[in-house]
Amino acid sequence: MSEEIRLNDSKLGTKEYWDEFYKKEIENFNENDEDTGENWFDDSDAERRVIKFFIDLIEADHFGDAKELSILDLGTGNGHFLFELNQEVCDQDVAVSLLNTGIDYSPQSINFAKTIAEKKYSDKSYNFEEVNFISRDCKYLEENAGKFDVIFDKGTLDAIALNNDPVKGFNGKIGVEVYPLQVIKLMKPGSLLIITSCNFTEDELTRVITSSQDRLSVQQKVEYPSFQFGGHKGSAICTIAFVKK
Repeated sequence: MSEEIRLNDSKLGTKEYWDEFYKKEIENFNENDEDTGENWFDDSDAERRVIKFFIDLIEADHFGDAKELSILDLGTGNGHFLFELNQEVCDQDVAVSLLNTGIDYSPQSINFAKTIAEKKYSDKSYNFEEVNFISRDCKYLEENAGKFDVIFDKGTLDAIALNNDPVKGFNGKIGVEVYPLQVIKLMKPGSLLIITSCNFTEDELTRVITSSQDRLSVQQKVEYPSFQFGGHKGSAICTIAFVKK
């Protein structure tokens, strides 16, 4: 990957930060079960846009006559995205059922998501698991190879890119370089990886995902309000759907 799009290190790229973050979120939830934590990229209305994009794909028969879709929320955090996705699918009366999985490398995150699911969404089935998918010896990748129809990432790649320590077992590659090599193992041919980022431009995100392998290509982009500065047009956030060939 080109050096010019490598991000600076930040505490947001460490497991310790997120463990402590979700520990506090759990404490807040235990005091007030209406406080279910952060909705990432809320200011950009990203969650609603991504969910609408997904439902539009279903209604346009992108997934053919599939009656169920296996969904993975990569870096699930508090599980909020999965909960909202399923609620919207029900509200829109979409004729496809979702098999819901959320993974995160923070055990506190998984604890939080499970707690919310049990207390507020017990009528639905959610599977939350502690997984560090960029680890060389990640057994989850082997056990779930080619399993998922759609993988959602709303800021996980952003967080991984804020840690430039080499990942053990990958010949000096850092997390942002390992990410596409690992995540593609979970995808079946024709499946989608839908990434939302505030740290990369559309061009940068495309390069990050496609430069180290040739089996993921841009399928479609989600539109966001844009601004102009210095003669250039852009937005503060981007979402790109990549398809596995």
